[in-house]
Amino acid sequence: MPPSPESSPLLDAASPAPEPSPLSSPASDEPTRVPLAIEDWLTVLVMAALALITFANVLVRYFTDSSFAWTEEFSVFLMIVLSLVGGSAAVARDRHIRIEYFAEGGSMARRRRLAQFGALMVALLFFAIAILSTRMVWDDYRFGETSPGIGVPQWWYSVWLPVIALGIALRAMGLFLRRGRPAAGDAAGGDGA
Repeated sequence: MPPSPESSPLLDAASPAPEPSPLSSPASDEPTRVPLAIEDWLTVLVMAALALITFANVLVRYFTDSSFAWTEEFSVFLMIVLSLVGGSAAVARDRHIRIEYFAEGGSMARRRRLAQFGALMVALLFFAIAILSTRMVWDDYRFGETSPGIGVPQWWYSVWLPVIALGIALRAMGLFLRRGRPAAGDAAGGDGA
């Protein structure tokens, strides 16, 4: 008979629970001006579209020994959108990749400044991507580029890169501003900087 959860040494009440970092995301999301549900629903919709396209293509291949020509091209586009939308959610929730040794070490003021620096660098990167990709979209439109698979205008796909990159940059700026506010537990002016 397996041990009951109450008697498990992993759930021993005598062992203290680890303290969550004030800069790490809690179980619920931090309040933001623009709801995080936007990224969540876009992720759901893109994943559902990918699943339906793939399922339809599998059925067509099974029953007809041919496939829809547009599915691969459209699926690649949706996977790129999915990764960018996921990146936006990760930035807004402060869940992007970092080296914990540096990010979680030192005083609270140092961690806050480091979090602000990271958010600022992400914002600068994605503002640059938004500007440069806007030029790319304009070139796609101006020169009449078409997609290699089904021949639709290429800008139909590329127009979403500057839009989502701008969204990620704005999410990073929001994180920068939130990390600049003193935490509730901080003493006023305690870091001397």
